[in-house]
Formats: sequence, structure tokens, C-alpha cells
Amino acid sequence: MQVEVSMQKFARFTITLLTIGLVGCSSVPEKGTKATHAPGINHAPGAKVNLENTSLVKKMLYEQYSQWKHTRYRIGGMSRSGVDCSGFIQVTFKTKLGVILPRSTEFQAQLGESVSKSELRAGDLVFFKTRWSGRHVGVYIEDGRFLHASSTYGVTISKLNESYWKSAYWKAKRLDM
Repeated sequence: MQVEVSMQKFARFTITLLTIGLVGCSSVPEKGTKATHAPGINHAPGAKVNLENTSLVKKMLYEQYSQWKHTRYRIGGMSRSGVDCSGFIQVTFKTKLGVILPRSTEFQAQLGESVSKSELRAGDLVFFKTRWSGRHVGVYIEDGRFLHASSTYGVTISKLNESYWKSAYWKAKRLDM
């Protein structure tokens, strides 16, 4: 009887993990909207950071990290109580850089110009294929490091040359405006 209950719990846990893994943060539309087309890039009210000013962009990204460090990962989340990867990127660009991006990884990946891994600079978006249908996004800081909301560690800084991220790397985009 106990083994049967344990197996049922294990099966439910496994199904939950698989569901989370398949959904990822790649296709969560902004609440109350339909994801029918890729929105463009807009400017938030107030001061906008020139994305070519890499020292200021780095400063703002490290500031965001210190404020959000270890915020847990939550699919569809947009706050310090839980955030997913594309939501974190959207919030970061709006509050720290004055740029309004679309909510989903899918639409964020359609923005800007492609940039090679060797030419990355602070503020470039980096994208990963994490599963057969999953996509993940982070923002490049410097020296092979990027800021993102990890499903394992929450908001964190990781290295592009870590084996997991190296094998999952898909592309990078620059949002010069």
C-alpha cells in the first residue's frame, strides 16, 4: 500500500516536472493579451540608456542583479516573488535601460540584429534551445557571463562556456536603437 502511494506521488511529481519543462519561459504572453504578432521595441517613459554605452549598461545590469539575486523562478512571473526568463528580461530592460520589449522569448528572439558570440557586448540578448521546444533568454554582461532567471537557481549570473549553456546556445541579438 505504501509503495503504491509512493509510486503515485512519484508519477504526479514526474508529470509536473515534464509539464514545466515543456512549457519553459518561451511562450508566455503578457497577461490579458493574445500573442498573435511580434511587438516591436518601444521606449519606456523617462531616461533611456544608450545601449552602445557598455560601461553604463554593465553598471545597470549588475545593479539589477544585486536587487533581484536569487529571486525564484516562476513560469509567467513578473515580480520579485517569482519571475521567468523572458519576464525578467522584459522587466530589466524596462526598468534599468528604458526599453520596452515583448513579453515572450519567442518575440524577443525576433528583435534586433544577429551578433556572433565572439562579438557580444553588454546588453545583447543571448538565446538558448533548452529542450526540443524550449527556449531561454538572458542578457550578456561581460567576459562570457550573462544575467538570467534560471529555473534551477532563480535570478543568477552564468557563464556561456559552462557545458550546459555551451551546448544549448542558439543565437544572440543586439538591440541597437
